[in-house]
This record gives sequence, C-alpha cells and structure tokens, in this order.
Amino acid sequence: MYDFNYQRASSIEDAASKHAAADDARYLAGGMTMVPVLKQRLDQPSDVVDLGGLGDLTGISEDGGAIVIGAMTTHHDVATSDLVKSKIPALADLAGTIGDPMVRNRGTIGGSLANNDPAASYPAAVLGLGATIRTNKRSIEADDFFTGMFDTALEEGELITAVSFPVPEQAGYKHFPNPASRFPIVGAFVAKTGGGVRVGITGASPCAYRQSSFEDALSGGLDPESLKGIEVSSDGMNSDIHASAEYRAHLVNVMARRAIGG
Repeated sequence: MYDFNYQRASSIEDAASKHAAADDARYLAGGMTMVPVLKQRLDQPSDVVDLGGLGDLTGISEDGGAIVIGAMTTHHDVATSDLVKSKIPALADLAGTIGDPMVRNRGTIGGSLANNDPAASYPAAVLGLGATIRTNKRSIEADDFFTGMFDTALEEGELITAVSFPVPEQAGYKHFPNPASRFPIVGAFVAKTGGGVRVGITGASPCAYRQSSFEDALSGGLDPESLKGIEVSSDGMNSDIHASAEYRAHLVNVMARRAIGG
C-alpha cells in the first residue's frame, strides 16, 4: 500500500471540500473494493476521504411512491429492511445475495454504484427499476448513469448521496453466482413499472445494460414463456475462466425467465 493522507469527513460539504483541496483524492465508503485495490498498489491517491461518519447518508425511507436509500446504507440494512421487503421485495432479495455476511455488513449501495464493477448486483436493479441516483450536485437517471467498465456519469469529486427506487407493480431478480466470490456471473432484474417493463442485466458485459428485446417481448405481461426462443448475442460479452461469452449470453435468457418465475 502506498502512503496517502487519511481524512475523515464531518459532513457532505466537508467531504466535497476535502476532496477538492487534495491533489488526487478518493472517497471511502464501505471499502470493499478500495481497500484491496490500495493493498495491491493498483491505485495511488494522494488522499482518502472517509465517509463513514456521515449519518445523513444512511437510512431508508418512502417518498412519493419511491423507496429512497442513503448512499452509506449497507447491503445488510437493505436486505433486512421491512420497508424494502414490503415495497420492493426483489431489491431486498438482491441485497441479501451480495457477497458474504462480512461484505453485506460493510459494503454500501453508494460505494457499489460509484465503483460500477461489471459484476456488481445493484446496477441491474437501478436499471430494472428506473432508479434515480442523487448526488451532492444533481440527480442522474439510471439510463444515463452507467457509462462503461468501472465508469459512471459522476464528475470529479461528485458524491452519491442517495438512490431513489420507484415502487414497481411487480419485480424479480435472479443471478447465477460465481461459487467463490458470489458475484453474479449473470444477473437479471425484471420489473413492471408505470412506464412499462424494464430488464436490467449485470455480469454479462463490461457494463450493466437493459435488454430491450426482452422488454419488448414482455410488454404484454411478465410471462417467462414470452422469452423462450429469444437469442442473445454474445458479441462483446465478458469471457473468462468462469464462463465464456456464449455461456453468459445463454444465462441472460435463463436468469431473466427465472426472475419472473419461469
């Protein structure tokens, strides 16, 4: 691990100020990605700004037909929230499958989204539900947030403060886990919302995306039979020792059907 200046933020404004004043700062949320990266010397920030003391970034509430989750809320708290389980049970189910108990008790929804790992679970829900990412500067719609592998629409120093998930009429999530890391090799979040059906896919490609062919097929209702026979191209999909691009393409259809009970 390289040397860096450790700073603990006392407020959202203080965090942004400390980040702006540093030469090359990073925000620290749960640390599930950053700490291993620092230990392996894959990054060399001048400063690390710890968000752990910002209580106003935690919590889950209902606001105008949406569930709003603070950026520093842990996966465990999302998974066990009575409010989330009653309003968007598929989101609680998703959070409960992330990593292991240690990861779920330390990792945060904001940190996961800001990192945008290709195999992270939350991006599928954000896209599937048409969520809005709130920051200290603006609100970003789901379809505009994920821009590439480990890349998002966040600007330098911009800080996620909360995520607003519209309550769907119906939703489901399923993923095929890597047996070691529990990351989804492929995960699918399918939701029927006021604006139509949305299908968010993670793990299959360098960046989470919406499967438009499935959305069209499910426009008449969430019937898994509607997806049978729809082929998914493997072009550009991830391929590694765990699964080939072709196998991931096959799993996209399988996980989407399972997400809606097929």
